[in-house]
Order: sequence, then C-alpha cells, then structure tokens
Amino acid sequence: MTQPYGDDVPSWPVPPAGPETDARPLSTQAPAQPAARVTEAPRGTEATSLLTPDEALVPAQARTSAPAPAKPGRDRYLDLLRSVALLRVVVYHLFGWAWLSVVFPSMGVMFALAGSLMARSLNRPALGVIRGRVRRLLPPLWAFSAVALSLLFIGGWNPGKDPDYGGLWGWLGIIDYVVPIGSPPFPFEVANPPGFLESSWAEQGVGPLWYLRTYLWFVLASPLLLWAFRKMPWATLLAPLALTAVVGTGLVEIPGRTGEAVTDFAVYGGCWVLGLAHHEGVLAKVPRYLAVSGATLVMAFGLWWASGHLTEEGWDLNEIPPAQATWSLGFVVILLQYAPSWRELPGRLARWDRPITLANNRAVTIYLWHNLLIMATFPLVDLVYSLPFMTDGLVSALDSTYMFWTFVLVWPLIALAIVGTGWVEDLAAKRPPRLWPDGARSRPKGRRKRH
Repeated sequence: MTQPYGDDVPSWPVPPAGPETDARPLSTQAPAQPAARVTEAPRGTEATSLLTPDEALVPAQARTSAPAPAKPGRDRYLDLLRSVALLRVVVYHLFGWAWLSVVFPSMGVMFALAGSLMARSLNRPALGVIRGRVRRLLPPLWAFSAVALSLLFIGGWNPGKDPDYGGLWGWLGIIDYVVPIGSPPFPFEVANPPGFLESSWAEQGVGPLWYLRTYLWFVLASPLLLWAFRKMPWATLLAPLALTAVVGTGLVEIPGRTGEAVTDFAVYGGCWVLGLAHHEGVLAKVPRYLAVSGATLVMAFGLWWASGHLTEEGWDLNEIPPAQATWSLGFVVILLQYAPSWRELPGRLARWDRPITLANNRAVTIYLWHNLLIMATFPLVDLVYSLPFMTDGLVSALDSTYMFWTFVLVWPLIALAIVGTGWVEDLAAKRPPRLWPDGARSRPKGRRKRH
C-alpha cells in the first residue's frame, strides 16, 4: 500500500503565485485580459504582453521583486494513480479477474510511488526517515492484527500445534503480526464461532499482509539502494530482474516463507528503484521515445514469458514472477515518463477530488481491511435469500447479480473501517485524529471548484 501512506505523499514544487500568473493549471486560469501599453520593461522582467491593465500600474520595481516561495503541493497525478491502484486491488480480490493484473499492475505502481516518496524523504537523515516510516506503518497493522488474532484464537487455532509451523516457530511467527519482518502464520481453515466468515477466511484476510512485509524491507534497504543507484544506476535497476530470473523461475528454490519474501522483494524491486529514479530526475533525462520503446520491449517479453508459463489461474501475472516483474517495470516507466505535475485535478477528474483525497489519506486502512471485509459481504448478501418475500424469480435474479451486490456492499463496510480504525493512521503520523479526511474542510471558503 505510496508506499501510499496518508498525507505524506510525493509532492513536487509548484511555481509560486505572483503578479504574472497564479498557481493553478493553465486550463483553470481566468481568461487573459487585454494587455495595456506600457513603456519598455527593464531587462529581467516578464514581457509586457503578460500584464493585465491593473498590473501595468504597479511600479516595475514591485513587479520584478522576487515573490515569497510557495510551499510544495501534493502531486495529484500520483494521488490519482494510487487511488486507481487501490480500487483495482479491491476489484481483483473480489472478482478474481486475472486480466486485471495485465490491464493495471497495481502492486508495481504502488511500490514505485512509495519508492519515489522514500527518495524524497531521504534528503533528511536516513535513520530518522526509517524510524518515521516504521512508526506510521505499525499502529494500523496492530489494530488489524488485534482483530485477526482474536478471531483466530476464538476459532481454536493453536500456533504451537499448527501442522505447517508448529512448536516454538509457530509461536515466534506471531511476531510478524506485530512487526512484519516475515509472513505471519495462519491456518488454511479455522472455525469461526461468530458464524459470519467462511472457514478459509484467514488465508484471504491475512494473506495480503505480504505487501506490508515487502514494503518494510524496501524501507530498510532504501538508503543502500539510493546510494547504489547514484553510483551505478543501470546495475541497480536491473539487479532485481536478475534476482527474479534466479529465484522466480525455479533455477534456485528457497523454501518456505523466506523464499516468498525474497521473490516478492525481487519482483517489485525494479519498480521501487524506478521510483527512486523518478525522484532523482534520471527518468526525465532519458529521451521519451527511447524510454517508451525500451519499456514496450520489456513488457512484450513479460507477456511472451507468461504465455509459456500459464498456471491454473490463466493470465494472472501474480502467479508468474518473471512476467510480473518485467510487465510491471515497463508499465511504470511509461506512467512516469508521461507524468504531469498536477497541483489540482484537471477537468472532469476534479469531481473525484474528495474520494481520491480520502483514499490517499487512508490507503493503509483500505489495504489492510478490504479483503477481510470482502469475506464478510457474502454472508450478508446470503441473508437476503431468507427474506419472506423472496420468490423463485427474485432468487434467480439475486443469483445472477450476486457478485454485483457484494461489490456494492463492500464499500459501506470499507467506509466503516475508515471511520472505526482509520484515525490510527493519524495518530501514527502524529496528526490530530480525523474520521473522514477527504479534504472537504481544508479547502478555502468561498472557492468554487471548476469542473
């Protein structure tokens, strides 16, 4: 999950507002006023054709004085990408459509955005940055783990007697619910006394914690990765692909949870390094035609490899590490090469400003809880079958639209999770807790949004 964590997202300097222009995108600025005749401006001032009549009355000395620098603003393009990635993750886990991993490789995008943010933060001392990232990550995880472990223990799970872990290692694995240095243990089937979850709920609900584990290792490795990238950019970028070729193809097999962790680190390492490159400005120095052409070839290789290594899931790249690594890498290169720097969402996208802001401020909460909440939607929809007015026709209609109603229902449940536990993200970031941080109250009064 920029990595997507709260208000602290990648932002880029926006030209300060001054007499010649404002800080809004050009598409939202007011129509230019007729230029007034003025005497020749001193060297170093803006051309007189950019001045309005009122501005022409301002003395040249006042016009040429340097305005106060503006604070960096959020890059709304990156906010938009993160929101789309989160939406795709929810839809994928609900419907299981394999082709979504090709249309939009969400995890690669999210790791790239997180890498860019991490590079920006490493302008400060590395130890303090890492400590801050870990502090922001752990409290939301603890809130989720408290609920998950409670359900597991109520269901009768005993880590010491788990057939896959067992003994001392089973109990030590509980540490991963507190600090995600590895994959937390869980039973593939467990009783559910409350009765509202299937017996396989733990695999679905706890399984996505791999993302937090991988994110944590990237955070810890970022100072070294950034140093290596500045010294050897190409070698650092291609090293994760080389590692994927070793551990993701079966050439070298690392058993158990350690193998899973190494494979995930390798598959998405290239995207994380691309985020570093984006912040360092290296991507911008590569000619666009060259970057896009190279990215297209890398993506083509990924699809070619996938075509010869399809699993039971078909074209699900999540199950084919080399294909996932190369397709995600090329996809992210193209997204970042064409990245605008939006202070505000332009045009019709502006109507989505509030949900995009909310998704970015509660990205950790959404990612942590969405799969468990998806599991909870099924018994809720099943309750409709027992209603007294359900005829055979209505039952048939519900059968044919069952997944649609689970998709509709999961969003109110996610909203409840945001209100109920999302404020933990604020406490972790040392901010005042907020129930619904969609940015509505932070906008200046009297300002109307342009659509």
